[in-house]
Parts: sequence; C-alpha cells; structure tokens
Amino acid sequence: MDHFLYQGGILHAEDVAIPDIAAAVGTPFYVYSTATLTRHFRLFTEALAPLPHLVCFAIKSLSNVAVLKVLGDLGAGMDVVSIGEYLRAKAAGVPGERIVFSGIGKTRAEIRMALEGGIRQFNVESEPEMRAISEIATSMGVVAPIAIRVNPDVDAKTHEKIATGKSENKFGIPIAKAHAAYAEAAALPGLRIVGVDVHIGSQLTDLAPFEAAFRKVRELTLALRADGHRIERLDLGGGLGIPYTRSNDAPPLPTDYGAMIKRVLGDLDAEIEIEPGRLISGNSGLLVAGVIYVKNGEGRDFLILDAAMNDLVRPSMYGAHHDILPVAEGAPGAPTQPFDVVGPVCETGDTFAKARELPLLAEGDLVAFRSAGAYGAVMASEYNSRPLIPEVLVQGHQFAVIRERPTYDEMISRDRLPEWL
Repeated sequence: MDHFLYQGGILHAEDVAIPDIAAAVGTPFYVYSTATLTRHFRLFTEALAPLPHLVCFAIKSLSNVAVLKVLGDLGAGMDVVSIGEYLRAKAAGVPGERIVFSGIGKTRAEIRMALEGGIRQFNVESEPEMRAISEIATSMGVVAPIAIRVNPDVDAKTHEKIATGKSENKFGIPIAKAHAAYAEAAALPGLRIVGVDVHIGSQLTDLAPFEAAFRKVRELTLALRADGHRIERLDLGGGLGIPYTRSNDAPPLPTDYGAMIKRVLGDLDAEIEIEPGRLISGNSGLLVAGVIYVKNGEGRDFLILDAAMNDLVRPSMYGAHHDILPVAEGAPGAPTQPFDVVGPVCETGDTFAKARELPLLAEGDLVAFRSAGAYGAVMASEYNSRPLIPEVLVQGHQFAVIRERPTYDEMISRDRLPEWL
C-alpha cells in the first residue's frame, strides 16, 4: 500500500496534487510520501515484536537526510556502507549506537571516523578488514564492536547483479571458515564480538532462501556459543522485495517474514537486527516526468520524456519494470496505445519501457513512475550534463523541496581549469 492515489481524476501524493508540485519545482522530480515511509517502517517493527530487535534502514536505497530524519525519529537504526552515509545518518540526528556499518571496502579513514563518532557495530566482511579494525581501535584506545558477515552459499534467486549470498559473490567470509575467523577475532585486541551477520541479496520474492540462510545462521550461532563466543545479536540483512507490477505474484509481507524469523531464530535469546531498504522506501516514492514529444516511428510510437536514464537507471541497468501512470487519470474506456517510453539521453539504453500500453498522451502531459523511491535518486548522475533533479517530501497537505535542482552554472562551476589553460 502507498499514499499515491487519484483524487478528482488527478494523481496526488497524500493530499498534494502532483501538478501543483510540478508547477512549483518543474519536471522531472522525485516525490516521497511521509505516510508511506512511516507505515512501511512500522510494519517491520510490528512483525518482529515481541522479540528484541532493531530495524536499520538501508541508507543506500534512499539517502536524503530529510527521509532519514523521518525514519530516525520513529526509532529506526541505520545501515550504512560508506562514511558518507554514516555522516548523513548523523546529520539526521541518528545516534552512533543505532548505526551499523556494512560494506566490503571500509577504508582505514572510514573506520577511524566511525569509531570517533560512535558505532553500534561493524559488520566485518574479511579477515584483513577485521585486523585493520583491531589495529585502529587499539591505537585509539577503544573497543570496536563487530559482527562477522558469513556467506552461507544460498541462492537468493534474484537478479545476478543484486545476489550477495552465493559462494562466488564478493561478500562475507565463507561460512565454512567462520569458526577460524571468530577465533582470530577473539584473540585480536580492540575487538568485541557481538554477533553474526548475513545478507543474501535484494528484491527477494520468496521466503525459502531467507529461511535456508537463517537456519545456517542458527546452527552457526549454537556452535559459536559452544566455542565460548558471546553471540548477542543476529543481523539478518535486508532484501525483502516489493511488487513492481500489479500482478497476483506479490512478494511475502513483513508479517510473514517476521513470523518465519520468530519460528527459526526466536528461541536463541538474541537481539534481531534487520536492514530493509527497498520495502520501506521503494513504494514511498514516485518519479514524475513531463512529455516532451510524441514521435511516430516505423512500426512503433515513442513517448519522449524529460526524465532519462541518468535520473532513473534501474530499467537500463537491470531491465527493471516500473508501472507508469498518467498524472491526469483517463476516463473509463478511453483509448490506449503501446508506446516505447524513452528519455532524451543519447543512448539506445535510455529506454524505460517498450510497447507499454498507455493512454493517448500529448506534449506537456505528466506521467509518474511508481515504486521509484528506492535506488532512484541515489543512483542518479549528471550524464549528458543533465543536472540532478529535485527531491520533494510530502506530509499531508504540505510539501517541501528536500534537494534542489542545481542550476547549470552551479553544475559547471564545480569543474576547474588547470593553470596552464
């Protein structure tokens, strides 16, 4: 469920008409719903109750500080994969004790900054990283809390570019090496083992791979405790998918996910950490674009938008589907036709959809891409020297620009000419 509905034939974000936002900020733009963000976060907290738990929002899915503050004020923790994301979480008012630092390439500078600012735990991805954290923490006279990310060799059955739990993936320490890794961590100075971490991929639409991975975590936890390690937290990662289409094959609900976690791990007397991103933010956002031209081609017609692959790269990168809606709702029974929906970037790959059945649209009409809140704005670029587009947050009847569109002068002024030019 989201809060983007037609009212009086016009698409609204909560109680704000999309054309009103377009008139204020221009197109294209992203718009996020506070009510949807709130609802989706609470679904996870309710699904895990009464187990002790912390829901850590995966910042990589949507990193605007205003969005992070909405979630942080609700009690969310944050899962970060860079010091930039860490600093965004802190800027949103999230304390260090609610920030988990993941990611396979933490630099020594990043580790030091996180220790200085406070951290809930590092999710350690390799033995060399573990030794670096130990060395830095010892030099600072502090103790770094760690969980070791194990790779369970479980096929998440998702897109190959977002699968992370198979043996050939770059993530984590092979679960067969976990005992040796934990023994080394226990012997290193400056480290405190707090838990086990696992994450098998993104956009999973079946609970079976989760359960297979979590059962391996269960066995490992019992074995590690028998070895004398104190395992007080189980970080289960994120990855629960969202429905990008309106088919009947909807992914499992957070309630089903929570029930499975309780069944598999609920008796281990461990705090559960999860790191959802897409399911909280994905359906909380739209990308709104304007029609530049309707072009009649040979055997197909093109809807040319002012949004492009640099604004929303998922269709080009993953072949991802996003439902596309006219902002002005068509009358019942109004004619439709197939369009190739494309942007103005000079790449054939700048295509959002092929032969998508849509109403008869005209120059100046507005369309909205659903489920664009996750991995939309965060993956945007200035390819073709196109400025980043605005982000807007809606709450009830009000909206605010939470990232402005830079001017062309602001974009170009970041370039520097060397003195010999």
